[in-house]
Amino acid sequence: MLLFHGNTMNFYVGAPRFLPPALTALGFACLAFNRRGHDILSIRNSRAAEGAAFQTTAEGIADNRFAAGWIADRGFPLPVVIGHSNGGMLAVQHVTDYPGTPALVLLSAHTGGTGQVEGASRAGLMAGDRLDEIVAQARAMVVAGRGRDLLLMPGWWYVATAESFLDRMVSMPAIVDLAPSITCPVLFIRGDQERVESYPAEEFQDRAGGPCDVEIVPECDHFYIGREDRVTEIVASWLKRTLVC
Repeated sequence: MLLFHGNTMNFYVGAPRFLPPALTALGFACLAFNRRGHDILSIRNSRAAEGAAFQTTAEGIADNRFAAGWIADRGFPLPVVIGHSNGGMLAVQHVTDYPGTPALVLLSAHTGGTGQVEGASRAGLMAGDRLDEIVAQARAMVVAGRGRDLLLMPGWWYVATAESFLDRMVSMPAIVDLAPSITCPVLFIRGDQERVESYPAEEFQDRAGGPCDVEIVPECDHFYIGREDRVTEIVASWLKRTLVC
């Protein structure tokens, strides 16, 4: 199984942390890994900054492909894909590109698409009520050759390069548009405290090219705080029913 973390998150928090113990107990090999877009800002083997503030959609797609190649070289050519939030959006694209994927689990996958930044900002995230101002600032920075300089935003995730911010407005795949190309079994989970408009489980189900089950978890936020056991139970039970283990 490949587990794709959410935006600005990493392999040791959230679902990539709490799901693998249950999944390995069922006999699955699990790979949870960091994309280049892990954490907001980080360093690796130098003082050069990296992380989600610098990410592009193309890098995220490429990193998922690198992980798929790595696990295929170790004898697992067709892993199940599990993605949370932004990782769920990227998971839909990944499974579109790898149609032999046996199953897909979407954990609060967001809409993606060219309108996602505007929608997130309306919800108080990212640019908030300053979207037009920040878009103009980012474009001016790129024109001035400062595309990799950081700009501040009032809402989560608070800081991004001008290039990365603008990339999100033009490059993210729209998961509902891709849904007809997904023919493997899908489980789409959303917490009841999450906006339907942002995490379109039912619309994805209606348009999916194969079977799609939707589970709405009560008393549950986007990060499944305090509901990790319930989410784990839903995922493990669905996989046991769906796949021959």
